[in-house]
Amino acid sequence: MNGPQDLGGQMGFGPVAPEKDEPYFHADWERRALGVTLTAGSMGAWNIDESRHARESLHPADYYSSSYYQIWIKALETLLKRHGFVSERDLEAGEAIDPAATPKRVLKAENVPAVLAKGGPCDRPMAEPARFKAGDPVRTKNFNPTGHTRLPRYARGKRGTIEAVRDGFVFPDTNAHGQGENPQWVYTVVFDGTEIWGEGADPTVVVSIDAWESYLEPA
Repeated sequence: MNGPQDLGGQMGFGPVAPEKDEPYFHADWERRALGVTLTAGSMGAWNIDESRHARESLHPADYYSSSYYQIWIKALETLLKRHGFVSERDLEAGEAIDPAATPKRVLKAENVPAVLAKGGPCDRPMAEPARFKAGDPVRTKNFNPTGHTRLPRYARGKRGTIEAVRDGFVFPDTNAHGQGENPQWVYTVVFDGTEIWGEGADPTVVVSIDAWESYLEPA
């Protein structure tokens, strides 16, 4: 979707200024926000792509005025309400008032290290051979979906070259909406900076993205 999170190449937001020796968390509530979000995700009601889409779906004014972990918490409220774990009345009261859904599983404190170490692998075996190979010229499709996608807006309708063929991975565009994993081959595609940003771009700059096969067509 063309949401507020898709900032690549947009003007008006100023330079990227990394904070030197930036801490993992700037306040204790951020640490808690991460923990609550990961614990809620472990209940098994939604997947990582649905959670990303919930963050993308915040109103632009709300998204731009929120910090990183504020965005996470606001999206988590959406997911918890969507799946019946909390109600609007619960959130307003700050405590459970209405009946709630039962989670598939509950993450216990003693199991956190093992769960984090295991992660959530999204690679899948592929029955069909990859359509493209390294060195192939390709063009990304130009589309504007209303749902989730991992193809950045700045890289749509652009000509590039396959740099590497990766493995098969869950297709986020369908997985975010409960339409199945539908795994596809993923490729690293490289673009010249002038192809992305046009006249006046630094000719020495190249941009690479990882793109699912259905995002690409032969150039």
